[in-house]
Amino acid sequence: MQFSICIATYRRPERLRSLLDDLLQQQCRPAEVIVVDNDAAGSARAVVQSRLEAGTSFPIHYAIQPERNIALTRNRTVELCSGEWIAFIDDDERAPPPWLRQLAEAAAAHGADGVLGPVVPEVPGDAPAWIRRGRFYDFPRLSTGEVVPLNRMRFGNVLLRGERLRAEPGPFDVGYGLTTGEDADLLIRLVHKGARIVWCDEAVVIEPVEPARLSLRWLLQRAVSGGQEFARKTVSGRYGPISASGRLSLIARALAQLAVALSLAALSWPLGRQHAAKWLVKASANLGKLSIFWGWRYSEYA
Repeated sequence: MQFSICIATYRRPERLRSLLDDLLQQQCRPAEVIVVDNDAAGSARAVVQSRLEAGTSFPIHYAIQPERNIALTRNRTVELCSGEWIAFIDDDERAPPPWLRQLAEAAAAHGADGVLGPVVPEVPGDAPAWIRRGRFYDFPRLSTGEVVPLNRMRFGNVLLRGERLRAEPGPFDVGYGLTTGEDADLLIRLVHKGARIVWCDEAVVIEPVEPARLSLRWLLQRAVSGGQEFARKTVSGRYGPISASGRLSLIARALAQLAVALSLAALSWPLGRQHAAKWLVKASANLGKLSIFWGWRYSEYA
């Protein structure tokens, strides 16, 4: 199995440096690493050049995609890679030595066209106490070999069969380029066309949580974005056919859940800020669901 590793990056030179160092330690050596910089100024160029000058066991291909658009940037990584299998990892993550091998073994063992693995948050010790207690950055995990549900698709730690990926137009939809959701959109399209995507719970990558994300404001913005993505895919039929009554039901549930979450946020505040914050996050997610019906989009990457 020949592996390409694709990295879309934007102004995280030191984190990219650490990730490239991790890839040198992989037990399963990649055939190539692709780094596409979404910073028109090329802020990642020096990091890649430094790594090449220090020596690598694989080629690193670097390019700039100047337009602010995560989907265009990911598409450029796919254009540049040649591997039979293509792994994607975010530029702010850390990959332990077994990572790529574990993804590959899971693909072979379970006859999969794609494998997703967990992204484990690493909250700094000096983060606010309510942040550390709240576990706001955790993502649900599955058993190894379990087929990933459509509403749990995400990138950040994924291995895909190159043949499937290259057959898909784009393959990432540039309409999601300033919001989130281009990753799940692609994976759902692949599943609808017969791809089998499973989970590998051993293939962990670590995501040190950035200081800028250690705030209630960031958590609420992320929840709005997630709610919008869920509703957008629901009403477009990506999770299955939906009728007019189904859309009305989605609106009614979101309104009810928004009201309940706001009430419980107020009631739970004396019990600890993390409890109130969790309900505010739920309220924001439901606000995000409702907002797509009046046409507003939160552009996380704008």
